[in-house]
Amino acid sequence: MNFELSDEQKLIGESVERFVQDNYELETRRKLAEQDPGFSRDYWAQMAELGWLALPFAEEHGGFGGNQIDTMVVMEQFGKGLVLEPYLASIVMGGGAVKRAGGDLAAEVLPKVIDGSRQLALAYAEPQSRFDLHDVTTTAKQDGDGYVLNGHKSMVLHGATADQIVVSARTGGGQIDTDGISLFLIDADADGVKRDGFPTVDGLRACEIELKDVRVGADRLLGEAGKGFEILSAVANDAILALAAEAVGAMERLYKDTVEYTQERVQFDHPLSDFQVLQHRMVDMFMEYEQSKSLLYRATLEAAQGDAETAQRTIHALKHLIGRNGIFIGENAVQLHGGMGMTEELAIGHYFKRILVIDSQFGNADYHLEKFAA
Repeated sequence: MNFELSDEQKLIGESVERFVQDNYELETRRKLAEQDPGFSRDYWAQMAELGWLALPFAEEHGGFGGNQIDTMVVMEQFGKGLVLEPYLASIVMGGGAVKRAGGDLAAEVLPKVIDGSRQLALAYAEPQSRFDLHDVTTTAKQDGDGYVLNGHKSMVLHGATADQIVVSARTGGGQIDTDGISLFLIDADADGVKRDGFPTVDGLRACEIELKDVRVGADRLLGEAGKGFEILSAVANDAILALAAEAVGAMERLYKDTVEYTQERVQFDHPLSDFQVLQHRMVDMFMEYEQSKSLLYRATLEAAQGDAETAQRTIHALKHLIGRNGIFIGENAVQLHGGMGMTEELAIGHYFKRILVIDSQFGNADYHLEKFAA
């Protein structure tokens, strides 16, 4: 498989890399994470001006007609800086669901998402569902020319700051049936929507959402009633690819920062990098990073080429490998730095925490290993 970025994608990668270098020093990130809304609205507007928010959307909606490869280029650089802005939540997940549903809603909503004036979130998880997208107890009962939604959604990434939320709800079938799941676009400030926001361990924001007799019109239905699982599954695959790219970016920083530290830290009159056992450890870290990056490229290319069956299996393998290798690299980076590796003042611990959270999103390493073997 020959994978090579186009000239335009290389330019995008360089642009994002400069943005991260100029704006995402660790102390700057810590301050942004501690203040509301948990990211910089100025940075978000700048991303819109640079065209990054338009990358995965069709030209008819004001986008650039890109695909998963363009998103990968952006997210890998974001991973190197632990960027806080809701690109994954609003563009890949929420925007991805609206894009795949198409129709009048896409024409109405996506231009505002692209110009940065509207942010979206995807509410798919529930307290009992763990990693199963099809385990849905939130209900949407038809009432006149609309629907009434009731239920609880958990761990909605950037849900507290979103303007609109894509919600999965059951219009038919049993609790774990794939048929009968529908997707609705609701206003975040609609009557009956209660949001409880909180910071996550990796410095991002999420929220719990309670839906009580939330009324939505039939025109807020994304796609066909009862057929939302196909859209949800495709969006989850795109999100996994984006998360894997972010994790690869974080892994690169972890192993490179560790190598640099061992070259500077002197023990027994020698830099730590002189000790052969530590050299072997860092070579292992590099190999795990390269293996993860190679599989990321393969999975992303297969998805972009539309080979759904092959891509699905590779995505399972990728998510497993990212979880396993990311934890290996993170643990060794912390160990080689000593106790200071987990302090707030050093970036190593922040990267490791982000990798741990990525492992738990859309299924951890063990979950995807089972899916791969099935």
